[in-house]
Formats: sequence, structure tokens, C-alpha cells
Amino acid sequence: QVQLAESGGGLVQAGGSLRISCVYSDRTFKSYTMAWFRQDPGKESEFVAGITGSGAGIEYADSVKGRFTISRDSAKNTVYLQMNSLKPEDTAVYRCAATSWGIRNTPSEYRTWGQGTQVTVSS
Repeated sequence: QVQLAESGGGLVQAGGSLRISCVYSDRTFKSYTMAWFRQDPGKESEFVAGITGSGAGIEYADSVKGRFTISRDSAKNTVYLQMNSLKPEDTAVYRCAATSWGIRNTPSEYRTWGQGTQVTVSS
């Protein structure tokens, strides 16, 4: 069964904005830390942003700080990533992940992953 499902990716011009979503099907994830990672072919998975179950703890990669905003809506079982001032180097498959621990920037710390959504930024 699908536990995490991303949506909202697409093609956008540099400088534009996009919001991607991750819906979790299990209410257990309401208390979990959720994170967004991204990966380009041939590259390692990169931590983008993370948010704790309460929403009180948030962290961003330096490369997206000031441009991206992570949030969650527990009533909708959804985590969002609002991406502004997009750059061509933001192009990647974005995947959400869940962990029962605090925010970690290492993919191996996350046990549950979505399939991903493609974000392409044209120059």
C-alpha cells in the first residue's frame, strides 16, 4: 500500500514558483518527522528540508534557505514544499520521507519514502 504520495511537480521557468505536496496515508505519520530530499540522475540524494511532527522544528539545506518553505497540515495528512525563486540547479526528482526520529539530513535515517515528483526548472 502507498504510504507517501507526492504530487505537484512540473516544468517551470527560472525565477518561478512551485508547490509540491506529500500525502501520507497512515495517521502514524502525524507524529513523524517528514523531510524532502531531491536527486538528479548520477548524483547522491540531497536533503532539502525537514519538519518535526509538531511543526516546531524546521531545517533547510543552505542551498534552498530563504527560497523554500516546508510546512505541514495535520488535518489533511499533508506536507508541503513551497519553492520560490527557482533555479535550473533545483531540477531533480523530489521525494518525501518519514522518520520517527528528529530531523536528519541523511537518507539512510528515513525508513519510508514516496515515489517522487519531477521538478524541472528551465533557464
